[in-house]
Amino acid sequence: MILHDYEIDPKYSTSVAYFSMEFAVHQALKIYSGGLGFLAGSHMRSAYDLRQNVVGVGILWSFGYYDQSRHEDRSLEAEFIRKHYYFLKDLGIQATVNIHSQEVHVKAFYLPPHIFGSAPLILLSTDIPENDFLARTITHKLYDANEETRISQEVVLGIGGVKVLDALKQNVDIYHMNEGHALPLVYELYSKFNDMEEVKKRVVFTTHTPEDAGNEQHNIHLLHKFGFFNGLELHTVRWIMDMEHEDSFNLTVGALRSTKITNAVSKMHGEVANRMWSECAGRSEIISITNAQNRRFWTDHGMISALDEHEDYALVGRKKHLKRLLFNVVADQTGKMFDPDVLTLVWARRFAEYKRPGLLKRDFARFKAMLERTDRPIQVIWAGKPYPFDTNAVNAFNELIHISHQFKNMAVLVGYELELSSILKKGSDVWLNTPRVSREASGTSGMTASMNGSIHFSTDDGWHPEFAKHGINAFTIPPIDHSTPPEVQDDEDSKNLMDILENEIIPTYYNHPQQWTQIVKTAMSDVIPAFDSGRMAHEYYLKMYNH
Repeated sequence: MILHDYEIDPKYSTSVAYFSMEFAVHQALKIYSGGLGFLAGSHMRSAYDLRQNVVGVGILWSFGYYDQSRHEDRSLEAEFIRKHYYFLKDLGIQATVNIHSQEVHVKAFYLPPHIFGSAPLILLSTDIPENDFLARTITHKLYDANEETRISQEVVLGIGGVKVLDALKQNVDIYHMNEGHALPLVYELYSKFNDMEEVKKRVVFTTHTPEDAGNEQHNIHLLHKFGFFNGLELHTVRWIMDMEHEDSFNLTVGALRSTKITNAVSKMHGEVANRMWSECAGRSEIISITNAQNRRFWTDHGMISALDEHEDYALVGRKKHLKRLLFNVVADQTGKMFDPDVLTLVWARRFAEYKRPGLLKRDFARFKAMLERTDRPIQVIWAGKPYPFDTNAVNAFNELIHISHQFKNMAVLVGYELELSSILKKGSDVWLNTPRVSREASGTSGMTASMNGSIHFSTDDGWHPEFAKHGINAFTIPPIDHSTPPEVQDDEDSKNLMDILENEIIPTYYNHPQQWTQIVKTAMSDVIPAFDSGRMAHEYYLKMYNH
């Protein structure tokens, strides 16, 4: 079957299947949770723009990640609502995978490129009448909290994905694993070639996080029981994976040892990943290809047009209009009326402890004083999706909601998906990013904020050091001693953040509007093309696929 409805550019003729647990290609297709999906979505859009021979392979989550709403007291409520997608095409084929000694049927759905302007997507589902109830639940929820379900999801993605591509008679040159979730595909390929060197020639890997939680580990016997290794004997798995004695199996280590090349997602992450996995014998070389986002999808055309025409008044006017659109959402959700003339900060991303969503309010007296000033006022908005079963993350989100009741210029929004993310980036003046340094592999949200004239204000982590020129196109929270305890680091980062906000950002915005506009323009110009995913998609071919 021909999956591409566009002519392939000859320089991108190598056939690539890109496996990812999540894809954020459009608001209407809710099969993503956060950054990993946003990245995969932009990659698929740029593959389409460049006419690359790429097909995405993912899972059609019946209930998505979760729908974010509110309880009566306005705290976070996680709802699981079944989704239906009439724009997907049933390919009329099925594959079977063996999970816990049971045959599970996998059905394939197709997202044609022209629907959302992306490379074709093959989405897999076990939620079909041919399966029993338990098997049907495998593809219900993205990142299911149950370990056995998670492992089953990975079997469906990796082994099911390869089998579906075979059933569609796709001739795949390169299998690209976006994170380690699709690792079982390696064992399906091993059953074809019976030679790890032959498998490695065909597989590449993107590692996304230095966080333990992102580098999944499971008991090797449990994985074996659930069919993760595609029926291989355990002694064979240990031999080909160079894991003779360990019982804990790390998916990232497995991927590093099964691929011809691995990429980290920023230059800094490349250094961190090489340090982190330096003891991993038999691993592939780790290079860095910095993440990027698709400008066609993310940029406001009015802002870009004003930038290109060198019309500062039009740029300022357009930004004010975009702020009003964001503030309509704020008013609708919270009943608070924000002012487009007031400096507006946004912190919006996944609520994870290392990203420190509460850093801005750490010195609460100082934060409160800043929110209550009447001269040179500020407005602050938080948004983001905590993992619904992570009590600490949900509590952090709810604490911010509770605090926001005290202030008419502080809001916490729910429903953080592609659409709201875009509105926040276009309508904010400052995009705040506060991870502990070396913990954020890339952090792409600031790229799309900068594309829309929202100034990136960040610790010097992820992609930021490759882009930022303090006071010229961004603001940087200065480096500190990272050998000190986390609480000490948080205190110091919080103080530095507030100092820059009070002494540089707020005065520039109010007292030197022309200088502020110049920073906005420089940010927009500098972020494109270096952080447009066209550059990234091209680099993948150059350094990974054709290497």
